[in-house]
Amino acid sequence: MVSAFELKGKVAVVTGGNGGIGLGMARGLAEAGAAIVVAGRSRDKSLAAVKELTGLGARAVALEVDVAHEESVNALIRGTLDQFGRVDVLVNNAGINIRKQPQDLTLSEWREVLDTNLTSAFLTSRAAYPAMKAQGGGKIINIGSMMSIFALPVVSAYAASKGGLVQFTKACATAWARDHIQVNAVLPGWIDTELTQQARRVIPTLHDSVEARTPEGRWGVPADMAGVAVFLASPASDFLTGAVIPVDGGYSVRG
Repeated sequence: MVSAFELKGKVAVVTGGNGGIGLGMARGLAEAGAAIVVAGRSRDKSLAAVKELTGLGARAVALEVDVAHEESVNALIRGTLDQFGRVDVLVNNAGINIRKQPQDLTLSEWREVLDTNLTSAFLTSRAAYPAMKAQGGGKIINIGSMMSIFALPVVSAYAASKGGLVQFTKACATAWARDHIQVNAVLPGWIDTELTQQARRVIPTLHDSVEARTPEGRWGVPADMAGVAVFLASPASDFLTGAVIPVDGGYSVRG
């Protein structure tokens, strides 16, 4: 009997899949049997991720992409189809943050964050849609943030992009359900990555305050994101779409 969580024969594209949350999800998908396309700007980091994933027994390739540019995104999906013939799972994980008070952000900084975090999800999802529809379905997993629920003074652009990503997820879920494409969002809590390590340097009290508020009593690690990725990529979630799932050790439900 085939497991509802079986991903053998599936192909997953993970943007920003060469580190942090993206690589944590890619590991989980690979261990469940999926072939992985590691999509990122740093070729060296992507090749290192591919080496690790192939060590887990997965087929994996690295494709360079600038997720904020339309033609680069289109080339990513074409490259995936050229190498694997299909695209079953798209994880929109690439993201950046520029930590400044709203009045100190330049327009170019605002646009850089929105383009990287939000417009990129539109471009990649739109590019993957025809192939997913033609093959009879697919899975899109958008990586949001706790900052789509809460906010801090220095994350106005980031919070706006992640809040927008949640609504984009819901809109696509309703648009593409008849095509058997499920679109869901994951809201990681405070995960120990390069991005949050930078945040802790900017906000010295952040580490202790996160631990104190999180019922699990710890920061998350990239491996904590693997299970939800496998669930949302697999047949186990075929009747789940438009959902927004916090994976945060209980942070968001604590008063």
